Amino acid sequence: MTAPTAWPTRRLGRTEVQVTTLGLGTATMGGSRVPMTRPDREALVRAAWAAGVRYVDTAPFYGVGAAERGVGDALRDEPRGDWVLSSKVGRLLRPNPDGGASPDGRMAPLPFRVEYDYSYDGILRSVEDSFQRLGLARIDILYVHDIGAYQHGDAAAGHMQVLRDSGYRALVRLKAEGTIGAFGIGVNETAVLMEALSWGEWDAFLLAGRYTLLEQAPLDDLLPLCLARGTSLVVGGPLNSGLLAGRDSWDYAPAPATVAARAQAIGAVCARHGVALPAAALQFPLAHPAVASVIPGPRSAAEFDANLALIRAPIPAALWAELKQEGLLHKDAPTPAGS
Repeated sequence: MTAPTAWPTRRLGRTEVQVTTLGLGTATMGGSRVPMTRPDREALVRAAWAAGVRYVDTAPFYGVGAAERGVGDALRDEPRGDWVLSSKVGRLLRPNPDGGASPDGRMAPLPFRVEYDYSYDGILRSVEDSFQRLGLARIDILYVHDIGAYQHGDAAAGHMQVLRDSGYRALVRLKAEGTIGAFGIGVNETAVLMEALSWGEWDAFLLAGRYTLLEQAPLDDLLPLCLARGTSLVVGGPLNSGLLAGRDSWDYAPAPATVAARAQAIGAVCARHGVALPAAALQFPLAHPAVASVIPGPRSAAEFDANLALIRAPIPAALWAELKQEGLLHKDAPTPAGS
């Protein structure tokens, strides 16, 4: 039996794609935090489904294929019109008979290695490969994955040129043909998105870790541009890799002392108002009019259920006011209506 959708939806850019304001990020399904079995992966997606979440984001990179397989297995029997799925392009998966861990230290449960390819042919190939791993016939949103300096260093400019000269045409073609309903870029940095807006039309950006309760620099540049251009923002990593959930990681590594101290100061203000820090972190981004969805990446079905209580927790307006007064929140940041 299909549960009624419990979450409001927001339109993605100027497209017809509607995403639930709470989505499910599946990077953890690739074993980036803790090992996950196939039943674990399917249980996580089904927990989100049972809670009314209808937007799921995945990528070939997550577990070098494992997350896409898990998402497809969990969604395949659900009504097609009820869910919205995003995946990513930019990495092709090649057989790796030796298996083992990924070069960046992530766990790699499937025997593949990554080959970067942002070209026209590479993007079309990536989509076809994703269809096979998912066992599904449609991907609603396609993000160009990790194309900035954060991932590629000095090689980033060359990859962006390939996307601009070649790969972008593939995205336009896929949307025109109806293979996808929207396209954008998914990264952990804003500079590459600002550059992309200077030469392309983008429906949505998936920005991880940069517009959060801890960091609001995009209010000064990226977010005004997104509003002007009709580009939606999907907020990934709203807990900043766990730092805003009480762990010590930030940007997938131990948090620097200054960053950890800021998180602790925000947490102290939350505590004075009787609010859990992760509750404020999960709710904050959705107040901005450019933000369509927030997609935390829980490590298990139980962690997803815990997040549900947090994102529904009442938060007094006085908390946001005190954070601004203390200089812990951008003075112009839109905040959720107080309860």
